[in-house]
Amino acid sequence: MTDEQEAPLAEAVESVEPESRAELSDLQDTVDDLIVYLHEAKNVPLSGNAMVDREQFLGMLEKIRADLPDELRAARWMVREREAFIARTNEKAREIVDRARKEADGLVSDSNIMAEAVEEANILVRRAEGEARRLRLETEDEIERKLQRLELILNQILDQIQDARDELHEARPKPPDVPL
Repeated sequence: MTDEQEAPLAEAVESVEPESRAELSDLQDTVDDLIVYLHEAKNVPLSGNAMVDREQFLGMLEKIRADLPDELRAARWMVREREAFIARTNEKAREIVDRARKEADGLVSDSNIMAEAVEEANILVRRAEGEARRLRLETEDEIERKLQRLELILNQILDQIQDARDELHEARPKPPDVPL
């Protein structure tokens, strides 16, 4: 393998260093670099095969695969955060409802004051429930968008890997016919 062939692979190795925990676009760039590396690899004489350092190439693919679960863990973390946020929002809504009920119970005597207090408490409850529902729906929508984007990127990466494998298999010579 020549220095020219090792340069793209060395760049790809640097872009997947664990301390940087590359973003998915960086991982996609690394996969692209590996594909370019495979295309630029020297051909084995008298065949359509390419000469690559198998260990180095497989090591890069394994690093990419090892980095992907972090993104999946991030998505799971977002779901847990959403659930915790919803729980906090529901608790705040219950507190507001309880406070409104206490205020309503505390008001006595005058029926107009009591009626206004009940109406205000109901408004607070409806606002709190509406706000909690809105926040819950916005959070779910944002998480859904991020998960869809993550799924799209992962599918693109898988497609690129499959294309590279297909190209690799197409380059193999056909086995000789063996008489029976």
